[in-house]
Amino acid sequence: MNTLSPYADLMYRSRQVALLGSCSSVLGWDQQTYMPKGGAAFRGEQLALLATLAHKQATDARVGELLGQVEAEPRPADSVEASNVRELRHAYDRAVKIPPRLVEELARVTAQANEAWIEARAKSDFSRFAPFLEQIVALKREEAAFVGWQEHPYDALLDEYEPGAKSSQIRSLFAELSAGLVPIIRQIRGATKTPDATILQRDFPTDRQHLFAESAAAAIGFDFHTGRLDTTTHPFCSGFGPGDCRITTRYNPKAFNEAFFGVLHEAGHGLYEQNLPANRYGEPTAQACSLGIHESQSRLWENLVGRSRPFWDHFFPRLQQTFPSVRDVSADAFHFTINEVRPSFIRVEADEATYNLHIILRFEIELALMSGDLLVADLPAAWNEKFRAMFDLTPPSDREGCLQDIHWSFGGIGYFPTYTLGNLFAAQFMHAARNQLPDVDAAMRQGDFRGLREWLIANIHHHGRHYRAGALCERVTGTPLRVQPFLDQLKAKFFPLYEVS
Repeated sequence: MNTLSPYADLMYRSRQVALLGSCSSVLGWDQQTYMPKGGAAFRGEQLALLATLAHKQATDARVGELLGQVEAEPRPADSVEASNVRELRHAYDRAVKIPPRLVEELARVTAQANEAWIEARAKSDFSRFAPFLEQIVALKREEAAFVGWQEHPYDALLDEYEPGAKSSQIRSLFAELSAGLVPIIRQIRGATKTPDATILQRDFPTDRQHLFAESAAAAIGFDFHTGRLDTTTHPFCSGFGPGDCRITTRYNPKAFNEAFFGVLHEAGHGLYEQNLPANRYGEPTAQACSLGIHESQSRLWENLVGRSRPFWDHFFPRLQQTFPSVRDVSADAFHFTINEVRPSFIRVEADEATYNLHIILRFEIELALMSGDLLVADLPAAWNEKFRAMFDLTPPSDREGCLQDIHWSFGGIGYFPTYTLGNLFAAQFMHAARNQLPDVDAAMRQGDFRGLREWLIANIHHHGRHYRAGALCERVTGTPLRVQPFLDQLKAKFFPLYEVS
């Protein structure tokens, strides 16, 4: 009888765990899009069962035995096989520390918390969500204690999204970013030239928005034969596996930018998912490198491409054909307006310059929640105080304040820093791409995004998790992750628009 080699057996087991995770993702997508509200409690039971089964398989003692066997086998350190073993060891050592009952309880509570968050956000009433968030914070503290940490309990959660990262590193990076960012924002905000924000607040019928955004997503390369676009409360992307990637958005008939740039953002995530190595599905190296790298792809397409002048040299005539309300607007005025720098309440609608301040705020709040320095009951007041200090604005309601993001409802504490990491990676990747693709802007003016897309696929997507994020960045750009390329990109775009030097 033929038997699998230890390595092949390990990959088979990894695939089974991935398939269970994919099933959970399908149920999660359905919950956010089509599931009736009354199904939340039962959906929680379904997700709890799948999470328990996946955890049981991932922590099976045989996995540990197989890891020991394959680690003893000689193989090139830079091989895909070695990287698979490295990542499976990392995941196994983490998973075996977490008891099954905690995995099950987190899945159950977060499924119900999600529905509570939707209702609380709709009614702008934090008290409706607070009891669930208290449970989630307690469970995540418990998870951190089981996983273990040296500097801060937050590190145990951050590692799930950005493997190997530490909160002290993030804090240092954010301090350097903030020091360079604040003067840039101050210069822009002091400019006498300002855009006409009302251009984006005219009539934009949602059915036309859908068609226009869908056509733009297809143009940059999102494959609608293996993907689809739906509507939800909070935009997201779910890659279920080869041949099935779902993106979502939300529409506002009086705000063109909300849905359109949301679709470009999620399509960027989708392009990454659609171009991971499908023939090795389930292996760690066929998964995304990290959430920071994932976010770099969405922010690159949303901001560095989608808000660029070459992009709109191609799409602006189509925009005017689709929406009569902007036929009296010039291309210059429109391009200036979609790049307005203005402190705002909502993270997903924030401009490139102020966006990272939203992330720094959330990072500081999450650190305090995990250390116990901030109680959930005090979160709205703490949020408003920090927001006032950073933006000189006071959120008028919980909906526009601490309830705006979905992440805490699904237990995603540790997730937010990856957004800023993504912005920094994106700027560095785009700089490298421009050096190697000198005609990229000319191609985009013609609606041709193949060169940039294929560059990203070859240099980032196809590597999956073969390299950790820092190593991948250095391989692609020649240097470790740096703040300066992002700051340089902001100045190169916004200073000419606002006529500041």
